[in-house]
Amino acid sequence: MKYKFSISIVSHGHKKYVKDLLLDLARLGRSDFDVILTLNLPEKLPLEINSLPYNVIVINNDFPKGFAANHNAAFLMSQGDNFVILNPDINIVSDPFDAMDSLLKLSPNAVCAPLIVNREGKIEDSARNFPTPLFLLKKLFGKIFKYSLENEVISGDEKVLAPDWVAGMFVVVPRDIYKKLQGLSERYHMYYEDVDFCARARMAGCDILVAKDASVIHEAQRDSHRKFRYMMWHLQSAIRFFTSSAYLRIRMQRSGWI
Repeated sequence: MKYKFSISIVSHGHKKYVKDLLLDLARLGRSDFDVILTLNLPEKLPLEINSLPYNVIVINNDFPKGFAANHNAAFLMSQGDNFVILNPDINIVSDPFDAMDSLLKLSPNAVCAPLIVNREGKIEDSARNFPTPLFLLKKLFGKIFKYSLENEVISGDEKVLAPDWVAGMFVVVPRDIYKKLQGLSERYHMYYEDVDFCARARMAGCDILVAKDASVIHEAQRDSHRKFRYMMWHLQSAIRFFTSSAYLRIRMQRSGWI
């Protein structure tokens, strides 16, 4: 069966989150998507998969893989017209997929996402401008000296935002675009895969769009802010991105050098 959406979810032992998300998807009452669920660590399935009203393919990893490798493997097993990267700690209250479908019909050469909000309804910073080394230094000093930076100004209109990139917690990518870009870069480990993907998408002529009439709930865990190992992964990925050809070409383009 051909689906409109193939949804890729990766669990790192997050079976409670996964259970809630799978049940959220079931409550939507849709028949135009399937789910590829990757168990990155050994764990028991959170519920009876056969009881769900949609098809679920389960991938059991023999060893843990990175964010990019897991979603790229899921893409190879997917059949949907659009590939959806979805974090397990997303809560879906109202259906965002009709809005995604409408947006892609208007802008078929786009990578799109809904608004991401926290449980208080505050919009999270999931749609952003490309970072710079200076911006990251300002963020670091802000945390050390306890001051907040000004909110980024994101372009857009009354219906959509047009950021440089969207966080990989809920991203919808037309199948041909994901294939053309050869998926997420596996050079990164856990961080900056989404930034790099959007940078390469932009260089390939794609738009990055966020539908303002669709939202999902996410509670950021911010592991890189609490654990040294995650912080080092974040730093390594940032350096890798800032020295990537996609980032350098974008900086040169915006500086008028090319």
